[in-house]
Amino acid sequence: MRKYVLTMCTIVITSSLILSGCGKEARQTSETSESNDESHTVAAGEMHHSESGELPEGLKEKNNPTFSLGSQALMSADHMSGMKGANAKIVGAYETTVYAVTYTPTTGGDPVHNHKWVIHEEIQDPTDQPYAAGSELLLNADHMQGMKGAKATVDSAEQTTVYMVDYTPTTEGDPIKNHKWVTEEELTAIQ
Repeated sequence: MRKYVLTMCTIVITSSLILSGCGKEARQTSETSESNDESHTVAAGEMHHSESGELPEGLKEKNNPTFSLGSQALMSADHMSGMKGANAKIVGAYETTVYAVTYTPTTGGDPVHNHKWVIHEEIQDPTDQPYAAGSELLLNADHMQGMKGAKATVDSAEQTTVYMVDYTPTTEGDPIKNHKWVTEEELTAIQ
């Protein structure tokens, strides 16, 4: 009986792995073609993930954040495939202004609408005051190909706490380290 159960488990796992690879390209194409939608979701492979957790100059840590370092939270953010519903480990909490921006990649292609999030410290030569919706600026963030140095328009701005998180996507893929950024409103405490 034990041998039968092990054989069946092996067949199920192998079948799942084979079938999960069949639709990968179609899913990535579908996800990346949504760039003109209000909620911009991208495939994880298009993001630049730095394992170092390097922070922009001038970014201030949040004292007593709602989600403390090392704690776990459930993400409602849907910036990337496999993010929504994933458990996140908090690895950094910072006080800043976050922006949703529309920009045209420096590498060419269609404009990216409502990209979430770029923080104030990731703007080239930022002013002392936050930018208002409609402001035009240059990005210093390097989250996606063609983002750094791109001209952008601010879609929305909010003073809040942003978090850097580690998580494993709910879809296939390797664990993501030091993802920048998730807002406090996009996290729920795990009971």
